[in-house]
This record gives sequence, C-alpha cells and structure tokens, in this order.
Amino acid sequence: MNLPMTLMIDVILALTLVIIAFWLPQLNMYTEKNNPYECGFDPMGSARLPFSMKFFLVAITFLLFDLEIALLLPLPWASQSNNLKIMVVMALMLITILAMGLIYEWTQKGLEWEE
Repeated sequence: MNLPMTLMIDVILALTLVIIAFWLPQLNMYTEKNNPYECGFDPMGSARLPFSMKFFLVAITFLLFDLEIALLLPLPWASQSNNLKIMVVMALMLITILAMGLIYEWTQKGLEWEE
C-alpha cells in the first residue's frame, strides 16, 4: 500500500511543479525578461552586424581559467604519488603561467568591457 501511494504523491507533486514552472513566468512579462543575456548582440536585429570582440575575449579568458580548474582538480590525488616534488612543481608552474597571462591581460586592458 505504501509504494503505490508514494508513487502517486510523487507524480502529483512533479506534475504540479512542472505546471507551476511553465505558468508562473508567463504572468510577469517585460522587455528585460524577454531579452537574451550574455550573447553580445540583439537577436531581433540584423544578422549582418559584427560581434563584439570584447565578448569573445572575456569568454576565452573564462575558458582558460576553467581549464585551469580542470587541470588542477587531480592534484589532491596526485599528492599520494611517490614523486610529490614533481607534482607540486608542475602545478605551481601551471599556476604561474596562468597568473602571468592574467597579469598581461589586465595590463593590456583586455578585461575591460568599455573601450
């Protein structure tokens, strides 16, 4: 008796939440809500307008530091290896190279959105 009742309550709750999720955002529509964000251009305008290069530079910088996290993620497990000095030196070299790249971008004003 408990399993069918639990399944019925779960299905009703899930359907209720789905209906609310589709219905609730349509109650309060305004222009800012209808506009896409973080795209760098107006989707309703002409398709021939050039993209902002600053948007792509910020995106590439984000991907670079996201890659840094992915490369440094196995470091705690690498600390269990026999060559701990090599692992630490390699990790510090990677962090140093990325920090130097960030300093270069910062000094060249590559992270500033306005021109």
